[in-house]
Amino acid sequence: METTIHIQNLKCGGCANTISKGISSIEAIQNVLVNVEESTITFSYDKEEQVEEVKNKLKSLGYPEDGEANTLGSKAKSYVSCAIGKMS
Repeated sequence: METTIHIQNLKCGGCANTISKGISSIEAIQNVLVNVEESTITFSYDKEEQVEEVKNKLKSLGYPEDGEANTLGSKAKSYVSCAIGKMS
């Protein structure tokens, strides 16, 4: 199955790199595609629980799903994730 999630705080290729690495580390998540212009992440998965796991991972990286609270902490995490993504 495949799904697309609209997220917050996605700004650049560094963010996309961090997200791709973080999401790809989840078992059975494949074909991760990050679209910076549309602030979306598309991926393939096997079970519905994995979608929730991806959303939790995104939140922990500072990229909550659209419609969720975008706290100052989330914004700060996304800036750090962005910087790390640019260096790796």
